Amino acid sequence: DMLKTDPNSPLTPESRATFTGLPYYAIKPEFRVPAVLSENRSGPPVIIEMQTSDGKADKMRKVGSLGFSLGATRYTLTAFADVNDRTMDRLFVPFGDLTNGPATYKGGRYLNLRRTATNIYDLDFNQAFHPYCVYNPTWVCPVPPRENRLQVAIEAGERLSNSGQ
Repeated sequence: DMLKTDPNSPLTPESRATFTGLPYYAIKPEFRVPAVLSENRSGPPVIIEMQTSDGKADKMRKVGSLGFSLGATRYTLTAFADVNDRTMDRLFVPFGDLTNGPATYKGGRYLNLRRTATNIYDLDFNQAFHPYCVYNPTWVCPVPPRENRLQVAIEAGERLSNSGQ
């Protein structure tokens, strides 16, 4: 397991000794949905200052908006790329939801997507993961912006503990 053995792991030496793996929700097919990316193509690139866990900010480029449905409800999440990423072949999708706090990290979770030529994406919240600052407060992590705070409980992906599956 990378978190336990990698020298660049965010786990502190004390945490590594007792680390037994990451807790996840049971995989739920209803949280794996198709999404369509509407790109920001008109005008200059939209660069935002995304707040980080240390109160500072990272410059991120808004690539576009991912539209998807969970059940009968439509949602959107903004997809970002690093401001220096010329190819934009990886999309960063930080999000918050109603599990934040009691069951998942209060600051939100992340999805990484590989860029597609069709702008159709496999949005799989079962792949949602916590930022590394969950395991070590000295790590700095982007905080999902307000526009990516979903008013629904995404009970999929990484969680804080295995209780209450």
